[in-house]
Amino acid sequence: MSSKHTATVTPAIAFLREAGVDYTDHLYEYEEHGGTAVSSRELGVEEHHVVKTLVMQDERAQPLIVLMHGDCKVSTKELARQIGTKKVQPCTPDDAHRHSGYMVGGCSPFGTRKAMPVYVESSILELPRIYINGGRRGYLVGIDPRELVRVLDVKPVEVALPQS
Repeated sequence: MSSKHTATVTPAIAFLREAGVDYTDHLYEYEEHGGTAVSSRELGVEEHHVVKTLVMQDERAQPLIVLMHGDCKVSTKELARQIGTKKVQPCTPDDAHRHSGYMVGGCSPFGTRKAMPVYVESSILELPRIYINGGRRGYLVGIDPRELVRVLDVKPVEVALPQS
């Protein structure tokens, strides 16, 4: 792990520490509805390397997580096809919080309240380093994307669309 960790310990950080993941802390001033454009600007990294954690659900209201590049959006139709379900849609903020334990804008795939399948846009795994939420608004952690495979049992998908 990095020698200096400056952020509070969230369930995500406790999970990363328990799993022995080497990570770096990246705090920034959170802006409501600013998204990954703000975090990438504040951290001085490409938005493509900032990974958003999206809590979604299938037609049976079963939750799932999708990890997507900050500068892309998810084709829910293609995601449903690739994971073998009829429909996928974003959860409401309240449902996302209930499933994950995190507020929208601070949602991490690590240390979630409920175990959920995690899907990752396959090209994320090819990046040298990613920046992903550490469990609260205004806090990202930098990790090697291969750690996602090791600690989350992610399933790669190809569902990215350009942000419009």
